Amino acid sequence: MNDNADQQPLTAAPSYAAAQLAKAFTTALSHQDADTRRRAEQRGQRWRAVLAGMASGRLTVGSRTPVAGLPAWVTPEAVRGGFATGTASAGGPLRPYEIETARSLGVPAERGALFAHCLTEPGLGRLWDLLDSGHYEIGVPEEAALLTVAWLVRHGATDAALDLVAELEPFADRLRFLPRPADGPAPDPVTAVHRNTVSDTVDTLVRRRPNTAVETQREALSIWQPFGDELLVHWLQTAGDGPDGRVLEVAPDAGWPERGAALLDRYRTLAARHTLCTKHLSPKENLGILRGALEETVAGRPLDARRLGLLRHAVASMVRRRGLPGSVPHTALRRRQAEQAALPSHHALAQVVLRRLAVLPQETGIPEVAPLVGAVSEEESRETGLPAGAAVPPAIRQVVEAALSAPIGTLVERGVVPSAEVLAELVPQLVAATTARAYRDEALRALMAANYRAFRNRRSLLLLDLERQVRIEELPWVLAVNGQRAAVTGEPDGDGALGVLRQLGELAVQAFPGTILPNPLVRELGVLARSCDLGAPFVEELAADIFMGAFGPKFLTAARIAGELLGGTLYERYYGIDYDAIRDLAIAEAGTAPARSGGPRTSPGFARLCAERAGSASDSWSVAANGKVIEQAQILTTHNLATLVHRVGIAPRPGWADLAHRCFVTVCRLTARVEGDRWPLSTIKDAAYAWRQMLFHLSLCPPEEQRRLVAALDEEAARHAPHVATRLAPALAGLALMAEGGSFRADGTAEGGARRFLGWSTGGHWMR
Repeated sequence: MNDNADQQPLTAAPSYAAAQLAKAFTTALSHQDADTRRRAEQRGQRWRAVLAGMASGRLTVGSRTPVAGLPAWVTPEAVRGGFATGTASAGGPLRPYEIETARSLGVPAERGALFAHCLTEPGLGRLWDLLDSGHYEIGVPEEAALLTVAWLVRHGATDAALDLVAELEPFADRLRFLPRPADGPAPDPVTAVHRNTVSDTVDTLVRRRPNTAVETQREALSIWQPFGDELLVHWLQTAGDGPDGRVLEVAPDAGWPERGAALLDRYRTLAARHTLCTKHLSPKENLGILRGALEETVAGRPLDARRLGLLRHAVASMVRRRGLPGSVPHTALRRRQAEQAALPSHHALAQVVLRRLAVLPQETGIPEVAPLVGAVSEEESRETGLPAGAAVPPAIRQVVEAALSAPIGTLVERGVVPSAEVLAELVPQLVAATTARAYRDEALRALMAANYRAFRNRRSLLLLDLERQVRIEELPWVLAVNGQRAAVTGEPDGDGALGVLRQLGELAVQAFPGTILPNPLVRELGVLARSCDLGAPFVEELAADIFMGAFGPKFLTAARIAGELLGGTLYERYYGIDYDAIRDLAIAEAGTAPARSGGPRTSPGFARLCAERAGSASDSWSVAANGKVIEQAQILTTHNLATLVHRVGIAPRPGWADLAHRCFVTVCRLTARVEGDRWPLSTIKDAAYAWRQMLFHLSLCPPEEQRRLVAALDEEAARHAPHVATRLAPALAGLALMAEGGSFRADGTAEGGARRFLGWSTGGHWMR
């Protein structure tokens, strides 16, 4: 398998792209929502471009330069799975701001003309003004290129500016190298970050539609039930004095038919105006029976015995259920229903919040949420007709709170950041400012921070054959100012980066125990680690479906760091690891040449060790077999936990014992989902990952505390659904055995049904 990789580059098969195209096509044809159909059609167009590019040879999916003719630094448009479409993200038709800039400068509305103008004295002056004011945005990294040229020229680095222009010029007619105008400089992410902008919040609220079911109920309560009462009163005027109040026992008075005709006229008006509720149209419903009988009677046609029986039954049942109209019970019921119907809808209250948001800067977060989600004021009541004091519902408050701008720890505490994946979305804002501190010049620092944020929006590509994603240092405009970092700072920026790294590591581990660090977050931690020259690698989670059996050297380094922390602990005993042997392997492989000439370095010893521990044959390939090997790599490296503790120095509160317990709660919660799940293997895998994190935290506790916690796990499992304790019993027995100094057999089992808990299996998993 690896030998084949040496002979020719690996490429991705088009089957995945074809399946995604079929899925988008089906959605575009059949979905009820028009916006969803439109988005699916756009996705389908992109997937057609992927397939066409692969068929023509213009696209090499799996390469870090997937588009023929475009260098690696050009940001490619990519779709789900990391497939490039063949289009550059900075390409396509001119944006409105480019057209407006060309008009204001008096140059043709062409990218080449704009590029050329920016290299003139007036053009450079305009770029210098933008650098000084900070009134620009960088949407894709390419939009920072001309600003970098301008900065270099102003600071006398003419040769570097000319070299950069020479590299950009072949693409000047196709790509956007001009920044976008903005109302003001970007906020400082060190003091506050936000998940959504005010504009995002407005868009979300605008898309909210009135709830049809709620509005139907409101119409029934406010229109049709009061009208039904009027019909009932009209018929009761013909009822006798008996206990059943049988209608048509008493001859109606002379004005009864005219009043009935007026009721029918009003019914037709109401039915034309209020169309949500259709129950009144049914001839089998009480309201339909009363109305139909009245139409017959007003028209002068006598009721036959069947219709008369239905009418009397309807009247009797209505009186029996709610009482006579005007009676105390009936009046109280209708008052409560009227109050309920009068409550403002969520849609109406969302419009009030939209009015409040309209006066805020749209491209930033919200510094204070409370004023935006307070009750309707007297002034707003007069302007909108909504009752003063009406409360904004939680569903709308939640949308607004997602735009809160605050320190990242505050956002986690308040639930604005509910997962490690969302945390990973926000971290680039903070890392951008931290890494940009290396530039002493304020304008360059702001530019490089904006460039970093845009670069982190670059979608990862599907890469094969151990290819590496393009790093920000490879962008030509970043290379052009690289000498401005260490050369001008005069002091290391490591302390700042290390402090942020420690803060983020503690936050992720403390807030989301039982969840492995997502790859986007791992990449940001790696950037910070390199920035402060920590010398400790962070390793990503590998995809089992494209794994080719090789690991980079950093995996072995991470495993050696784990051994320095966990040697002789419960973790090492439970998973049967020999960390001394891993240390010796790392020493033996240190300084060896790349495994493949001209290709990426690998650690053959680490790959062999993981395969042996997984029991995988070297000539077998399957997603499950790959998953077993990758899981062993995660076990040996602790998937970055040991690096965070041993090298970064995180110390999460309130301590390792609490984290271990919370990890086990996650294990129980995930195990509960297995019951009745036809495809539970993904859930079992996640439960095993949470179990591994629990073991890591347990291993950092003193022995007495370890024993106490292990003994308490059965009690915690019993708090969940009964099947949870049953499914986890073999794993709990295995943990108790290891805590007492026991050992597993080679197959991970022990006496009494005890088992080592792993997530991947090539056969039927015992937890099923």
